[in-house]
Amino acid sequence: MKHIARKRFGQNFLTDQTVLYDIISAIAPKRDDIMVEIGPGLAAMTSLLLESLDHMHVVELDRDLVARLQKQFSPQRLQVHSADALKFDFTSIPVPAGRKLRVVGNLPYNISSPLLFHLAELAPHVQDQHFMLQKEVVERMVAAPGGKAFGRLSVMLQWRYHMELMFVVPPTAFDPPPRVDSAIVRMIPLAQPLECDQAVLEEVVTKAFSQRRKVIRNCVAGLLTEADLVDAGIDPQARPEAVPTEQFVALANVLKTKRAA
Repeated sequence: MKHIARKRFGQNFLTDQTVLYDIISAIAPKRDDIMVEIGPGLAAMTSLLLESLDHMHVVELDRDLVARLQKQFSPQRLQVHSADALKFDFTSIPVPAGRKLRVVGNLPYNISSPLLFHLAELAPHVQDQHFMLQKEVVERMVAAPGGKAFGRLSVMLQWRYHMELMFVVPPTAFDPPPRVDSAIVRMIPLAQPLECDQAVLEEVVTKAFSQRRKVIRNCVAGLLTEADLVDAGIDPQARPEAVPTEQFVALANVLKTKRAA
């Protein structure tokens, strides 16, 4: 029976075989990898990955698709977790000592940012992540300071990951086709991210980018002073998008120290 894509789940199924093989080539799965796929859908990528893997995990919210996957694959090859990826505890997947997870997926556009933040907490346990996302979101993720695309998402992810836009995927590669281009991003957790309290960093970054057109001194007024900005090596007259990630981390550390005093 044909599965009808559900808008509330943000379902757009990748059907272009050339694109699928390009993604598999970018992931380069190895036989004993501990791989988890988010949102396997109709298993187009799952099937290709399993050609190179002994076993893998998938996390799927749609119960109809869960039933299809369980019928299509043996549990010895594919372990299906019927769950919302935003709430799923990825550390529940057993990983041998000294090994790390590899995470892949065609992420629903409507939950991509919160899901990326949820997964960021998993970063120390992850080898790499390869995701299909809306092209505009990927451009924001990998943006360098100084441009309009650089913002909260850029800072919060670049603090934890090295990221690269691999290639763009057109709407015609999907059924139904989305209204926007997609892109594949590779995310490799940094071995030693700068020391910082994630909650404090997010508070600072959210405040800073809440009024992008203003200089950063005015954006963070009430939270941090001009002297605090100088202590973090930031020009108080700079626009938030001109401040690099490491200086936002320094500013978050200044705020945490102030509060502890």
